[in-house]
Amino acid sequence: MLRATLKPQKLLEPSVNERNLVDLLLNQAKQSPTQVALRVKRKGVYLDIAWKTFCRYVIQVALALHQFGIKKEDRVAILSENRPEWAYADLGILSVGGIVVPIYPTSSPREIEHVLLHCEANFIFVSTAEQLGRVKSLGKALEKIKIIVLFDPISKEGNIVSSFEDFIQSVRPEEESNQALFNSLVSQVGLDDLATIIYTSGTTGPPKGVMLSHRNFLVNCYDAKEALPLERADLLLSFLPLSHVFERMAGYYLSLLCGSAIAYAENMNTVPENLVEVHPTITCGVPRFFEKMYARVQIEVEKSSFPHKAIFQWAIKVGNQSSHFQIEKKQLPIFLLFQRFFAQKLVYSKIYKKLGGRLRCFVSGGAPLAKELAEFFYSVGVLILEGYGLTETSPVIAVNRWEHFKFGSVGLPLRNVETKIAEDGEIVVRGPSVMSGYYKDEAATREVLQNGWFRTGDLGRIDSDGFLFITGRKKDIIKTSGGKMISPQNIENLILTDLVFSQFIIVGDKRKFITALVVPNFDQLKLILKKRVDMVEEMTPQELIQNPAVHEIIRERIEAHTKDLASYEKIKYFTLLAKEFSQEKGEMTLTLKIKRAMVQEHFREAVERMYQETEKQDDEGRNRIFFVL
Repeated sequence: MLRATLKPQKLLEPSVNERNLVDLLLNQAKQSPTQVALRVKRKGVYLDIAWKTFCRYVIQVALALHQFGIKKEDRVAILSENRPEWAYADLGILSVGGIVVPIYPTSSPREIEHVLLHCEANFIFVSTAEQLGRVKSLGKALEKIKIIVLFDPISKEGNIVSSFEDFIQSVRPEEESNQALFNSLVSQVGLDDLATIIYTSGTTGPPKGVMLSHRNFLVNCYDAKEALPLERADLLLSFLPLSHVFERMAGYYLSLLCGSAIAYAENMNTVPENLVEVHPTITCGVPRFFEKMYARVQIEVEKSSFPHKAIFQWAIKVGNQSSHFQIEKKQLPIFLLFQRFFAQKLVYSKIYKKLGGRLRCFVSGGAPLAKELAEFFYSVGVLILEGYGLTETSPVIAVNRWEHFKFGSVGLPLRNVETKIAEDGEIVVRGPSVMSGYYKDEAATREVLQNGWFRTGDLGRIDSDGFLFITGRKKDIIKTSGGKMISPQNIENLILTDLVFSQFIIVGDKRKFITALVVPNFDQLKLILKKRVDMVEEMTPQELIQNPAVHEIIRERIEAHTKDLASYEKIKYFTLLAKEFSQEKGEMTLTLKIKRAMVQEHFREAVERMYQETEKQDDEGRNRIFFVL
């Protein structure tokens, strides 16, 4: 039984002009053959790749795959960081009707083997010698691999390894017979053919293979283009993994549809430098990226002189006052207009310049973005538009718009995504961008696809203006022994707006009260402690979490951020951890989401200790603080 809180938009018959995803590239290569499509840094310099060159490589890959015997519905894996060859391989596979299976470049050999065996791939593209080494260390999965194509140059390494250049060198796209063959292969690929199997990050269990068709992606691209129109003059900086559906659609296929150029960041660590080098106009990011960007700004301010700090604080105050007028589309009062002008010159322009100087907006997805973070960046002239979606929905369900946004919401549902709230508060959707199911897992498919509706597993509400708000994750809801229902994500996001915290996990299901596992931001702590503690710069994380001054700072910050919550939502005890949760230990997914069950299992003794100490308090009557070195 569904409780509709939003009158569904009238769904239009999805209109796409392409037969398949490959047509996106073919259209651009025909319309603007010499215009820049891709930019990549080689030997310290960004090089341009035109649409016609992009297209030539894709044709070569497709025909080489055809020569090797790859046919329609064969699964071909890609294990690579973001680079032009990722796109060449992707569209080349799709051109012959193959099914692309992307693998996160940070995956462990065990995770790589699981994906390859489950999807039954016998062909894989890999990026570097390091990635090749991981694939060659596999057991049973390696036995089934017929050929490994390495993007980087490599000397001959056995019969199954080929360099990318060697793999495509025999193909001559300009020959009429090859052009005819390529066109024939592409023409056989239809909208409802499977394009990809994407393995989910598995926060609540083993990864599942999400099956998405060409139609799923194309409809979502057209919907996204309507919501956030890109232009040919736009340039996107690509740094989120292309193995993640968010970057693949919003930072890649959408660019192909709109004719926008893509510049590849060298790696995650060089993004600040690459922003300045390529001057992007739009970039996709995740909340963790914006949190780190905010932290860098705050650390620079903290290190500056008192006058500079005062000017910064004044500029932020002016920005906050101005943003209210701007959001409501009202003219700024003359006194505020003058202040805004000088704040722009003294502060905002410097931040904007470090983002490349041409940015129209960031698009945030993948996890909830703290409202306070979005408001801070907007106050200094940087718009972050938050969206929402899942791998199973190709992925975008809703997104804020340039001229119509609400911070704290994930925006308005897309045209072809009918969105409702179920009786239990779960967000359910249906439409042509919803997956056909999980690969080889009918039971899991039936669990989430019911009567045409996809059950997202997220809880939400829709306001009177049609904006969607995420209120929690259904499986994460904590029910105390007293029967109180608590959404831990809401409390965690509230606290994580404070730079003192790096990671924060609420615990308390079936308990009398809630507690927390806390990983502090040690760099930020040291800045705060400089005037209180001697030799703080030399202190290790293990030493810091044992320091009474740190205990007091953490306690005060938690209390300040939770003061307006209900009594049962307040944290009674917390344990400080000296190390962040890691992918290697299985505590985080490849998309950097924390696996709650795994973390609680790993720190079971620490959790139990907090609940065993219910009656014990320190001399001041305050709750005790624990730590794990």
